This record gives sequence, C-alpha cells and structure tokens, in this order.
Amino acid sequence: MMIVIAVGMGFLNPVRGISPAHAEPIENPVAVFKGLDKITGRLITFDVYIDETVQFGALQITPRVCYSRPPTEPSKISSFIEVDELTLNNKIRRIFSGWMFASSPGLNAVEHPVYDVWLANCKMQSDVAPPSE
Repeated sequence: MMIVIAVGMGFLNPVRGISPAHAEPIENPVAVFKGLDKITGRLITFDVYIDETVQFGALQITPRVCYSRPPTEPSKISSFIEVDELTLNNKIRRIFSGWMFASSPGLNAVEHPVYDVWLANCKMQSDVAPPSE
C-alpha cells in the first residue's frame, strides 16, 4: 500500500483558498469634508447629507454615497462625490466626479486654484439639520 502526501499542493490545508470574512460596507447618511480656502488660509470641517448639495466658496459639493466599515474591520472610509464650480459668468462646470478615500486625502482630493476639498469621514448623524424634503 502506498500513501501519497501532497503537502506542496495544499491538499493538507483544509482552509486554503478560503479568505477571511469581510463585513459589508456600512452606508452612512452623512459625509464629513474638510475644506481649505487658500486665500484666507481658513480650514473648515463641514457635514453634508447624501444627495444634498452644499456650497463651499465657488464649489458645490454633492456626495452620492458614503461608506465606512464596522469597528472590527480596518478603517476604510470612501465616498462618491460630484463637485461643480460656479464660474464668474454664473455657469456651472463639473470639475470632479469620482471616489474619495479618507485614508488617502491627496489621492482624489479636489484641487482648485482657490479651494481644496477632501473627504474626512462618514457618519450616521450630524448636528446639522437634514435637508427638508
């Protein structure tokens, strides 16, 4: 009788190919942004409800979704954002549409000649009243 042990191919590892379970992202109703006015040097933090548009200087910021992870998971805060610029002749021009990641603020931050905006966090509630429907 011959017994073949195939250790190198992973036959003795019953959990091979099984990755650890990851929780689904948590959808939050509020995105938290930081904005820098480069003229005044003023840095502010502001909350924006999902699908609400807020004005920061000449920029209009609209988060479409804001995801976080459960506390048991590594922190991954991400949001899909649309940013429009109100031009001097009152036209609206889209200057950014894409994902922002709080862990990498420089990766997809909105860089404008006067204003910088980046995602700081997502949260379930805000001190700011929700928009009226």
